[in-house]
Amino acid sequence: MTMTRPRTTHRVTIQRDLPVPMPDGVTLLADRYAPVGADRPPTILVRSPYGRRGVFGLAYGRAFARQGFQVVLQSCRGGFGSGGLLDPLVDEHEDGLATLAWLRRQPWYGGSLAMHGPSYLGYTQWAIAPFAGPDLKAMATSVTASQFRDAAYVGGAFALESSLIWTTLTASIDGPFGGAGALLAPRRTRRAALSGRPLGELDVLSAGRGMPFFQDLLAHHADPTAYWGRRDFSASVGEVEAAVTMVGGWYDVFLPWQVKDYTEMRAAGRRPYLTIGPWYHADVRQGRAANADALAWFRAHLLGDPSGVRELPVKLYVTGAGEWRDYPDWPVPGMRQQRWHLQPGFALAPDNPREGVPDRYRYDPSHPTPVLGGPVLLGNSEPRDNRRLEARRDVLVYTGPEFRQDTEMIGPVSADLYVRSSTEHTDVVVRVCDVHPTGASYNVCEGVRRLAPGAPPAGPDGIRRVQVDLWPIGHRFRRGHRIRVHVAGGAYPRIARNLGTGEPLGTGRTMVAADNEVFHDPDHPSAIVLPLVSG
Repeated sequence: MTMTRPRTTHRVTIQRDLPVPMPDGVTLLADRYAPVGADRPPTILVRSPYGRRGVFGLAYGRAFARQGFQVVLQSCRGGFGSGGLLDPLVDEHEDGLATLAWLRRQPWYGGSLAMHGPSYLGYTQWAIAPFAGPDLKAMATSVTASQFRDAAYVGGAFALESSLIWTTLTASIDGPFGGAGALLAPRRTRRAALSGRPLGELDVLSAGRGMPFFQDLLAHHADPTAYWGRRDFSASVGEVEAAVTMVGGWYDVFLPWQVKDYTEMRAAGRRPYLTIGPWYHADVRQGRAANADALAWFRAHLLGDPSGVRELPVKLYVTGAGEWRDYPDWPVPGMRQQRWHLQPGFALAPDNPREGVPDRYRYDPSHPTPVLGGPVLLGNSEPRDNRRLEARRDVLVYTGPEFRQDTEMIGPVSADLYVRSSTEHTDVVVRVCDVHPTGASYNVCEGVRRLAPGAPPAGPDGIRRVQVDLWPIGHRFRRGHRIRVHVAGGAYPRIARNLGTGEPLGTGRTMVAADNEVFHDPDHPSAIVLPLVSG
């Protein structure tokens, strides 16, 4: 029988700037937060490129030390006093393992370890978790994934806004006005993206200087495998033996790949926990929820007190219903895929499509189709009314009938489209919206697929079957509401515009408009595939 320990709030002592040696001679700095009166309590390791003081020290250091854990908050190389240069993602495996070896040599280390943190801080956990050893008991990851490649090259395109925001942020955060630089990063990024300059010049416009990581992202877009080999830990997710809890948001940039990490662990026989709320990436509400989740998780797996851990491992907030639900797994029980076919007259229905001519739109990269709402690294990504976007001639809009009863869709979403284009290089953007009785049309999820010669292959008639993965959803379409689907050629500046030429991502200048056709007939049953939940 597990006994519940009394919850004592501790005073906290702090050791600043502890030197942690790396095998290559570089020294990283760490701060240690320790609860007064606790004898070698469990250690929580947090590795961050964003600093150790201020908000980070309060949220990850002092908050957990007050609850009886000691916290080691370390700055990744190249920032906030740590030596070396920040080469994002590539050093976190070796540096993290060297930090664990250093921890084990400290007289205050008690032999029991956890790791915690969101976003890049979560990635640093995945970089070492499969190799950490048996003293790693628990991990708390949030709005993150074991690899960032697919988020950068989403659907084979390029996540311009988020990638440029992050490089702009890291260029300024360690300076004298770091906090202000972080706040200004989205504005600087958007101003640079809307300048019309080639992508390879945007880091200087946004960050004030060339950023090697941004240039690497551009250079390795066409063939990312070699570059990302040392930066991708998705293949070893199932080998993690520590207890893992994940917190994500429906509007987070990393959600699809965080969910994939969950399913990979389940396939390996693990039992991770997953929480998805109505949050975006830098949402303060998500940060508070993730810290509360981590505290309960660490008390259960490091202190033997499971009283704060829920019984069922999956907890989802169902948007449109305003309700939290607990489930035994993801995908949730009772979910089945339902095809809603694009129909003549811009209709949308589960019925098989009728005979009809294809719908057409022109995507002009010199005047790229914009985006309203949707996942981005910094900034509010909550749903927005898309009627202004739907009025554009370069956006096809398909609308279903009013629902006669509340209908819930919880799970993965995809599109299966039959497309023909005047150019071999074009993007297909698909978005699902919830149309309210007032006529307001709020985005629920979206996805993109970049087309290139032979990918996907075209038939003799030039028609290509295009599969598009959208963000997963947990949404109730209320009675009287309707489903709406957008098909377009861009989502700028969220996604870099497709120039239509196949020129290199960073240096391309020539622009060719794409005249696109979307087919919806019995031989070409284009559809959005939605996760209908019965009952």
